[in-house]
Order: sequence, then structure tokens, then C-alpha cells
Amino acid sequence: MAFAGADVSAMRWLYLRLRLEPPQDHQHSDLGHSLALYFLAFGALLLVAVLLDDLAARVRVPGILMVLILGLLVDNHLNVSADAADALPPLLSLVHADQITQAALVLVLFFGGLTTNWAEMRSVIPSALRLATFGALFTALLITLAMLGLGVAEGSVGWVVLFPQALFVGAMLSSTDASATFALLRPLAGRLPKPVLDLIETESGFNDPVAVVLAGVAMALAGGEGVAPAALVTVVLRQFLLGILLGFLGGSLTTQVLGSRRSLNTNSMLPVVSLALLMVLAGGTTLMGGSALLAAYVAGLVLGNGSSTDQLVLAEAHASFAKMAELLLFLCMGLVVSPEDVVRAAGEAFLLFLLMQVVRWLIVHSLLLRSSFSVGQRTFVCCAGLRGAVPIALAIQVWASSSVSWGKAMPPLALAVVLFGLLFQGFALVPIANRLGLASPVEAPLSAP
Repeated sequence: MAFAGADVSAMRWLYLRLRLEPPQDHQHSDLGHSLALYFLAFGALLLVAVLLDDLAARVRVPGILMVLILGLLVDNHLNVSADAADALPPLLSLVHADQITQAALVLVLFFGGLTTNWAEMRSVIPSALRLATFGALFTALLITLAMLGLGVAEGSVGWVVLFPQALFVGAMLSSTDASATFALLRPLAGRLPKPVLDLIETESGFNDPVAVVLAGVAMALAGGEGVAPAALVTVVLRQFLLGILLGFLGGSLTTQVLGSRRSLNTNSMLPVVSLALLMVLAGGTTLMGGSALLAAYVAGLVLGNGSSTDQLVLAEAHASFAKMAELLLFLCMGLVVSPEDVVRAAGEAFLLFLLMQVVRWLIVHSLLLRSSFSVGQRTFVCCAGLRGAVPIALAIQVWASSSVSWGKAMPPLALAVVLFGLLFQGFALVPIANRLGLASPVEAPLSAP
């Protein structure tokens, strides 16, 4: 981490110099001064994030952990009063961080659907759907009730203020992150039962929209909007049904277009067409009241399992998009949260982390009791419920909402919970898999005759 800290310090020094000593003549500049500054700053940060992610893979540490720490090391000046004499504008504003993280989530989920093999996943779909829907709902409900009972949620007076915040935290923490889990399971690559890995991946893809919809309900309640039970059910159903329907239609239409126009099914055009679809689909679904994240995942699922597209080219292109989106998402979270706030939220976050383990254990074993998964496999699925991108994106979104008074407390809490999961739960995955007897033995290389 020493070289990362040096790079951050050097980049920050250059940022200050550019802010304090702007060039005198911009008439012949190709880029405006502000745009050039952002190119330089974010290009440097993204480059360091890529190097850290590569280093993390070598030392078997989650890349997102190092990228989060990188963002925390950079002083973004987000909490500095604009009236201060030496105040500098933030490198990344809260509004921009919210927009970047929402766009990043769409890219990540689209890629998740794109790389999902429906034929291989079919056997675990019933179990995955139970975990992704009922599991996420029960997780959010139990965490909400526990927070209200323990008085963890902050608020002034009464149920009206306390309940939305508790519900938001429950929704925020009901989503799981398969990519973080798989990054920690690299030492056991190819040695774990494939149905277990398929279950973890499919559950993660389907429970993200559930978390987003519940978080949206909590934000509406916190903003003082009257939400009748019937209207609430209608909104939730509309989000899911429109997300699935529009995602299926968008993916099917794109598959047909690419199949009929071979000139578009090339290395250069295929990523552009699919990315354009994703932008239109996400924007249109949101404007119609559906879940853009669910639509993105379903569209990727349809497009990735179509026979008229070059799956290899499509997956390679969007792997780059998804990796950049994931790095930017965690980098944004680190930039908008101060380390001091994370330390202050550590106590509540650790209680939530422990509560999540108990809730996860109860829900997984209950919902998979009659499934084909063994007790050991169910136990491993319990331990694999790491949190990652979605809680962070939702926390930034609620902070950016001016109608939610407690929004500022959410990003440090979410970041602390994610860090606890990576440090305590994540690093225990490989030993747990070995202890449960799930990892097949390494085949010894054949000796030459």
C-alpha cells in the first residue's frame, strides 16, 4: 500500500497546484481547465485503482477493499464549508457520485445477466428465486425490526422518522454481491461444486432489484409522502413487472436486430449497439416506473443466451465496461466518505454485521430445507452472502436526496458493514469450504514416464 499512498499524495498535490495556480491563457487550449483537471485527477485515480486491483488478485485480497481504501485516502473536501477562506471545490460532488454509481450499477448488472448461462443455471433457478425474493424481503424485515427494537436507527421523535431509516438499512443490506465472493474464492477455482456457485451468482443477480425497490419505498416514507398499503403494493409490482417485461423485450429486439443485420454483428459495432440498448432501456424503464436494474439484468440474460450474437465479443467488451464501472463505484464511495465518519459508525456497523450473519443463517437454511443442497452446501451459501456494490450505491443515493434528513449517516454505515464483511467473513470463505469438505482435492500432475 506504500506506493498507492505515494501516488495519491502526488496526485492530490498536483490537484491543489492546478486549483491554486490556473494557467493564464486558455484561448488555445483544446480542453477547458476544469475538464483537463478532471481528466488528470480521475485518470490517475482510475489507473491506481487498476494497479491495486491487479495487486489484490496476486496477494488474494479483494480488489474492492483496496479501491475503497484508495478513495478514503484522498481528501475530497466534500465536508468543508464553502464559506471557509481556504475552501476548495470537491474533486467529486455528491450529486455526481450518485449519478456515477447508478450508471455503474446498470453496467454491472447487465454484464451479470450477459454472462449467465441459462441452461446451466436452470437447475438452481427455483432455489435462487426463493433466496432472492423471499430471502431479501425477510432479511430486510428482520433487520428493520431488530433496529427498531435495539434503537440503533437514529431519528428524532416517533415511528414516522425511525421506521423509514430502519427499513432503508434493512433494504440496503438485503442485497448480496457474488463478484466479491468469487474474488475471494480464486484459490479454490474449479474445486467447488458448480451448483453452489451458480446459486450464489443467480441469487445475487435477482436480489439487487428487490433491495432497490425496498430502499425506494423507505426514501418515499422518509420524504413525508403518504404511501397507502395498496399503492405501495402497486408500485412494487409495477417496478418488477415492467423491469422484467421491458428487459425481455429490449433483449429480444436487440437479438433480432443483430441477427438480421450482420453488419452490426462485428467486433466494433456489437459493443456499441448493446451499450446503446442498455442506455435506452435503463432510461425508458425508469421513466415508465419500472426497475432499470432488473431490466438491465434481464436484457443481458436474453442477449447473452441468444444464438444470433457473437457471445465472446459481447462478453469481452462488457467485461471491460463492468470492471471500470465497479472500480468507479467503489472509488466514488471512498471519495465521498471521510475515514473519521467510518470509524464513528464502526460500532453500529459491527452490530449490524453480526445480526446479518444470524439472519442469513436462518433464512438460507429455512428456504433451502427441501432443496437438493446438502447441509454443508447450505452452510457455505450462508457464509457467502457478502455485501458490496448495491449497498454503497443506495447509501450514496439517499445521502444525495435532500428530503431525507438521516441520509448523510448511511454511506459511512454501509462502507463499514462492507469492510467488516470483507475482512471477517470474506477471508474465512476458503477455510470454511475446506472444513465443510466442499473443495475437491487438487489433482497431482502426471509424472513423465
